[in-house]
Amino acid sequence: MNINPDGSYSSGPAKKPRPKLRLPGRGVVLILVLVLLLLAVLDSYYTLKEDQYAVITTFGKPTMVSTSGLKLKLPFIQHVTKVSKTIQGFPLGYRIGNNQSVDEESLMITYDYNFVNVDFYVEYRVTDPIKYLYNSQDPVGILKMLCQSYIRDTIGLYNVDTVITTGKSEIQAAIKEKVMARLEAEDIGLQLANIRIQDAEPPTAEVQRAFTAVETAKQSADTKVNNAKKYANEVIPAAAADADQIVKSAEAYKASRINEANGQASRFAALFEEYQKYPLITKQRLFYEAMETVLPDMKLYILNSDTDVQTALPLEQFASVNLGGEEQ
Repeated sequence: MNINPDGSYSSGPAKKPRPKLRLPGRGVVLILVLVLLLLAVLDSYYTLKEDQYAVITTFGKPTMVSTSGLKLKLPFIQHVTKVSKTIQGFPLGYRIGNNQSVDEESLMITYDYNFVNVDFYVEYRVTDPIKYLYNSQDPVGILKMLCQSYIRDTIGLYNVDTVITTGKSEIQAAIKEKVMARLEAEDIGLQLANIRIQDAEPPTAEVQRAFTAVETAKQSADTKVNNAKKYANEVIPAAAADADQIVKSAEAYKASRINEANGQASRFAALFEEYQKYPLITKQRLFYEAMETVLPDMKLYILNSDTDVQTALPLEQFASVNLGGEEQ
């Protein structure tokens, strides 16, 4: 039998008295207050870089800060979420690092019902961080789905030859225009900076070799066209210079012939004037000059039929004899 503290009796083992609760001392309370104050001080400011936005929420209401530097805020009440201003990107059709192909993203059907593997790289930037954070749950995922949709839609409008060779720039521009218009309508705070084709090739080795041969032939044709243009640029100026020289030579020959004809006409006019004055003498002189021209190496004898004496006059001495038959 056990005697209880109140003086009563009880059977069985005696119960142990319960320990009294002790309140923390002043030192512990002071430490907790100091820790809380320290946390409040640390949570009352933040640093914002040049390439960052800051979205501050106060009781659930967001506000945006874009200026860089050291900023103050209400501790435990205001929360800061930082968003990058820089251009970011992601691949479509492959993985960065090992360049492993992702067929479900890159394999597409062209307008002429051929398969083609096309890899893209998408670049974007955040234009409104509040809309980026609160208008959608996954804005980058939405952008990726939009790009995949419009890429397949646009690739389906071109034949495989155009996709692989000459139509890349046109395809990129068309996709970019469509995605930018859709992003503006969705209003998720993102802007498409650029989308470009990294690689485009047929899915099989045989088709790849065929398209490589086509591309080589096109490059060879372009090279020959450029060589032909270069040759034309070299030959045409030389031909133009030769033609100009020929024209100048012809004009000079024309001028000389005209001058020669004018001179002969002047001599003929002068001779005709002398003929009108002295017809007989002029005829004889013309005859002798013609004989001298026709027979330059022969001796000519002129017989005077007015006398019985025959007189022989060599042609070389004719210059000293007058037309009447008397010596000067």
